[in-house]
Amino acid sequence: MDYNTVILGAGAAGLMCAAHCKGKTLVLDHAKNPGEKIRISGGGRCNFTNLYASHENFISQNPHFCKSALSRYSQWDFLELIAKHNIAYHEKTLGQLFCDNSAKDIIQMLLDEMKESGAELWTQTNILSVSYSNDFYTVEIERAGKRREIRCTNLVLATGGKSIPKMGATGLAYDIARQFGLTLTDVRPALVPFTFPEGRYKPLAGVSLPVRIASGQTQFEEAMLFTHRGLSGPAVLQISSYWTEGAPITVNLSPTSDLFETLRQKRISDGRRNLSTIMAQIFPTRLADYLVKELALHGNIADQSDAALSKLATQLTQWQLTPSGTEGYRTAEVTLGGISTDNLSSKTMQAKNQPGLYVIGEAVDVTGWLGGFNFQWAWSSGFAAGQAIQQALPKSAA
Repeated sequence: MDYNTVILGAGAAGLMCAAHCKGKTLVLDHAKNPGEKIRISGGGRCNFTNLYASHENFISQNPHFCKSALSRYSQWDFLELIAKHNIAYHEKTLGQLFCDNSAKDIIQMLLDEMKESGAELWTQTNILSVSYSNDFYTVEIERAGKRREIRCTNLVLATGGKSIPKMGATGLAYDIARQFGLTLTDVRPALVPFTFPEGRYKPLAGVSLPVRIASGQTQFEEAMLFTHRGLSGPAVLQISSYWTEGAPITVNLSPTSDLFETLRQKRISDGRRNLSTIMAQIFPTRLADYLVKELALHGNIADQSDAALSKLATQLTQWQLTPSGTEGYRTAEVTLGGISTDNLSSKTMQAKNQPGLYVIGEAVDVTGWLGGFNFQWAWSSGFAAGQAIQQALPKSAA
């Protein structure tokens, strides 16, 4: 069975690519349904892009690599596609756009676009092997209990990274890339909660508050959530992509106000109150109780000197914590790192030294921040590869 293009992976990037390839195109996926990560994302409403998406929202060993694809297919282009399909959406916060109805609307839109371009989709299909000879790729598959071989001129790796293995995530793209001589950067879980030993914050599980959290020179200001295992919430997920094992993180528990000045004002207005009461006025009650014990606070606030209040403010705005690790790929939203951009054309996503091999989406060493950026990379990189494949097709196929 011969095709112009075979795309491995029916996720966001693979479906987007299929919608733009033209020619005889086949998308393969081992899952029962396409777009499973789209379906579960954003609480079932899919944070499909971000109004402020730019190359600055991505992590890569080559921070310039993503510029070309993002500029040629931006968030505004995707919003045009959304409008074409009459999908209602709203902004939640920080430019994050979600479907009003369901993430399934995005999946159906991509399937409709793919169908319009003439592409086929085979789900519940296992990839057994891939080889290359005489300008053709041969993909050996198993489907409905039968083995068969498919030949194609273009092979697109769109199977993502290792995050959320319960949904079937594997390192397939990495294995095929290595087979054809492409190199990989180190990979690890990203956008992932931190863990701490001995259930350190278990009594605080469910407590949330706005913080500024830093690792090295990078910082984010969003909500932090205490969990049974450690720390989560948007701020924590964001900084996890920049954290290295064994390093401390710094948490500012009062990111929007001058805590020292607040404490001084409390000393004037509520001087007779003890420090535990004052802490409970500033922070969630359970967190206040924890901090009072942790920092061994006692006495009335009227008895605290400026030096003592300054020290307390510093402890609470430069709270240093060292995670024991993360929750790993099980709950990581994405994989940091991947197939090195040194191997790929930033314009076409094609391998420089392997004709007809393309890599798109999460499999590439381009990792977005939390907030719709990784989906935007899927749309942009899928479009770039699809356009390049379409333009290179023989006239008879196009």
